[in-house]
Amino acid sequence: MNIRQLLSDKVQTAMIAAGIPEECGPVVAPAKKAGFGDYQANGAMAAAKRMGTNPRELAAKIVEQLDKGEMIEKAEIAGPGFINLHLSEQWLADRLEAAERDSRLNISAEGEPQTVVIDYSHPNLAKEMHVGHLRSTIIGDALARLLEFQGHKVVRQNHMGDWGTQFGMLLAHLSDKLENNDAEVALADLEVFYREAKIRFDDEEGFDDRARDYVVKLQSGDPECLKLWQQFIDISISHSEEIYDKLNVTLKRSDVYGESQYNEDLPVLVDELLEKGIAVRDQGAVVVFLEEMADKEGNPSPMIIQKKGGGYLYSTTDLAAIRYRANQLHADRILYVVDARQSLHLQQAFTAARKAGFLPESVSLEHCAFGTMMGDDGKPFKTRTGGTVKLAALLDEAIERAQKLVAEKNPELDAEACAEIGRKVGIGAVKYADLSKTRTNDYVFNWDSMLSFEGNTAPYLQYAYTRVRSIFRRAGVEPAELTGAIRLQTAEERTLAIKLCQFGEVLQQVARDTYPHILCTYLYDLASAYMAFYEVCPVLKEGVSEEDRQSRLRLCDLVARTLATGLDLLGIEVMEKM
Repeated sequence: MNIRQLLSDKVQTAMIAAGIPEECGPVVAPAKKAGFGDYQANGAMAAAKRMGTNPRELAAKIVEQLDKGEMIEKAEIAGPGFINLHLSEQWLADRLEAAERDSRLNISAEGEPQTVVIDYSHPNLAKEMHVGHLRSTIIGDALARLLEFQGHKVVRQNHMGDWGTQFGMLLAHLSDKLENNDAEVALADLEVFYREAKIRFDDEEGFDDRARDYVVKLQSGDPECLKLWQQFIDISISHSEEIYDKLNVTLKRSDVYGESQYNEDLPVLVDELLEKGIAVRDQGAVVVFLEEMADKEGNPSPMIIQKKGGGYLYSTTDLAAIRYRANQLHADRILYVVDARQSLHLQQAFTAARKAGFLPESVSLEHCAFGTMMGDDGKPFKTRTGGTVKLAALLDEAIERAQKLVAEKNPELDAEACAEIGRKVGIGAVKYADLSKTRTNDYVFNWDSMLSFEGNTAPYLQYAYTRVRSIFRRAGVEPAELTGAIRLQTAEERTLAIKLCQFGEVLQQVARDTYPHILCTYLYDLASAYMAFYEVCPVLKEGVSEEDRQSRLRLCDLVARTLATGLDLLGIEVMEKM
């Protein structure tokens, strides 16, 4: 259910009936101030300007033609031509009761589901995951969860760095290690392993030549070398899987589609671009000059797809990936959850792919860019010594801090319960602190603010959920046992009802625009509306009629279910007690 869309359709029909051109939109939005209706239709002013008529008079014609039906209680003209729309109390109550009976809260799946490919996380398998992988991983996963909930076919693509010249160095070091240990022992700490290999490459005589030999063997498909490489890949992916499990991320081993998967297509792709005249040989390299991205002086944007020595680049692999996703995975929409600093690179890849005809025009290519996670000093988040923060260490610290906080707030909890709640609170806090920010912005990582039980944080929302659920334990009743009608008699009940009914349209907006913070803001607003409702509308106190008690308990149940569903779509767990 999408209230805004339903109202937009009604107002659009009325506008056409009033003689307004069809291309003039109704511009319906939730009202920003109390007393100005529940929604406002603001299209009359733009239409009046286009038609050269009085906007207030035009608004009156729209209201006259408006089919209110059961949905709209009244429509009023305000100011220069705004139309304030008041929703019917009974219509709202009916929507809530329908949501209560439905496991999906009356949110229907998309009528025309798409195949959506989402490229996210993509660690380099030569190293352990660090904080630089955090934003891509959790933003991408939230979008994947939400789009699946809407009924789309989501194909996760974890574009891991599993190829390149560095693997020659790593395989040479691994082959020596395997003379004394098995691969799992040798690769127990990827950072240590990589550092050891790099030191040998820089300092040990003859090792660099051996490393280059391994590159040649790897690229030529030597069976023994490929077997060694596969061992390295398998154990490296296991490290990533541990992080995904701890982070409550849905990525699986089967979602990994590394750079190596495109190897056979790279020379074919380069030859095809040369044949089409889209790429040219320039100073020994193969380059695509993109006139579509020319600078102010008219110089085309150069995109190298093959180096002078014959090697391929990220640009080559990304073009091959676009072609594969569009034509083999049959994507309707491809989302790249990638650092904003890669904007130029992706814009080049998208432009070149379309120019080459590698995908149908109907396929949408979208860069879901995100900013940098900053430290309190305003610089990219690092350890105190200036090193890269390992993601595993960050998550462990989040859980540890959360467990201490939970133990302080509820000392009666046993150790097992405290550990489980601390895990959910700690991981939820890290994820929500990121997801609640506009993804294109940088944000400051701060333990105190993200673990706070006040304000727009995961702990606040998790606690709000447990508070609602505790009402049912005190009442000694289960939601399924509730009877009686939902009654919206106070302003607070009505505000809460409208907020609950807006859940579906919020999900549609996030799916369309790919900004998870919109869902976070909605959940915080819902929790705030619930707190205002609970203060004014007693549920279990003496003197409350049985009809009001039943109605308000049903509202409480819908709030709890909506919070739990929304947080789950963000990859954040809730708990019955806290």
